[in-house]
Amino acid sequence: MIESWVQSLVAWFALPSHGLSTVFVVSFVSATLLPLGSEPAVFGYAKLNPEQFWLVVAVATVGNTLGGAVDYWLGRGAKRAIARNRETHYLKWFERLGPKALFFSFLPAVGDPLCAVAGWLRLPFWESVAWMAIGKFTRYVVMTAALLWIPDGWWSRVLAPFGFG
Repeated sequence: MIESWVQSLVAWFALPSHGLSTVFVVSFVSATLLPLGSEPAVFGYAKLNPEQFWLVVAVATVGNTLGGAVDYWLGRGAKRAIARNRETHYLKWFERLGPKALFFSFLPAVGDPLCAVAGWLRLPFWESVAWMAIGKFTRYVVMTAALLWIPDGWWSRVLAPFGFG
């Protein structure tokens, strides 16, 4: 039962079959607080369809930004459930920087919680979403371009000291 469910799930997410919809869903889910990375799906699609580089970057950016917006709203709701402690240095920094801090929403481990904290602090929603989109777009362009256009030999040399390549 579970095995067939997992096989059907894997088949549904297969890039050649579902392409951009897979990239969108994976990018959306990876922007929530769930531990999932969207970069392999974005790179895989771009590698299979290099002529659609900008399209896959746009789809991933939209999906990841919408996932960040969900985090924002989760944080906004959490504010009602948790007593607010504004005395921490982190929160003061975040409030001082405001929505611009969400440029860093692309960072692993801290990016998704940043979106939730923005909602918790009730930062302006659309300005926050715009900064999320700018940061996520920048990450997808740089990461995908580097993987596509920097020769494999260079990556092998860089990763060799770590036992890869």
